[in-house]
Amino acid sequence: MSLTITAAEKAILADLSIPPRPQVLLTITQETKKAEPDVAVIAEAIASDVGISGAVLQIVNSAAFRRLNEIKSIHQAVMTLGINRVFPIVKAVALKGAMPASKVLDKFWLEANLLASCAAATAEELGFESAKDNAYMLGLFHQAGVPALLQSFPEYENLLAEANDMGWSHLAERERSEYGTTHATVAALIAQQWSLPKVMIEAIYYQHDADGLFSSQELGKSSLLMLAILKIARIVAYRKLGVSSEEEAWQESYDGLLAFLNLEDQQLEDTLSAVLEAQA
Repeated sequence: MSLTITAAEKAILADLSIPPRPQVLLTITQETKKAEPDVAVIAEAIASDVGISGAVLQIVNSAAFRRLNEIKSIHQAVMTLGINRVFPIVKAVALKGAMPASKVLDKFWLEANLLASCAAATAEELGFESAKDNAYMLGLFHQAGVPALLQSFPEYENLLAEANDMGWSHLAERERSEYGTTHATVAALIAQQWSLPKVMIEAIYYQHDADGLFSSQELGKSSLLMLAILKIARIVAYRKLGVSSEEEAWQESYDGLLAFLNLEDQQLEDTLSAVLEAQA
């Protein structure tokens, strides 16, 4: 799958300020491409960025990851969890740090943190423990187009203020009408630029297009799994926040999700309840 970008959209996106990957990510990427990556070099690269390392430790010790023993250093995190589990968290944290600070986005990032936590819990509840870290990154990353649009279009603040009232899929329609692109497309391009896995890019790009997607052959099973995790995480998070506008999108995906995950209605409801309890 390649991202479908119109000529008009390319012109708009060319002017968007998509944040480059910070040096810590470049260093880790270069090291992991070696035949025998040096764990010490990777740990040192993460630890060298105080903001990123502190946030990573906070996340791996959070309720979302339910660890019995506290991880006290980046070196311990890399040695205990492995770089394949730590790297997605580093990317998620780095993205937030790369975005411009704004009081307008304070609420947005609080919601993003909740979405990420719900996504990690969803992966665990569905029996995909190894996907928790990527799920966390997906939860935090999938709306990354919002800060980019806000930076390029200051008046976007007014539209963003209505997002939870109108629903995010309807917000995307308004974005397409007013700006010629959507936060989902921009987020997918950022994910592509930051070298996220293909399955993550696809889940981000199709986050608002799940109607019929789970029964089609358009995406592979791994991409659909990440999309399913995201859908469940979103409905749990927004219900917790008291946002009812996401119910329409949830119902559109519901039957497809049941069939794809091979779950009965009650099993899916039990999953939602477990993910919600994990956020207490």
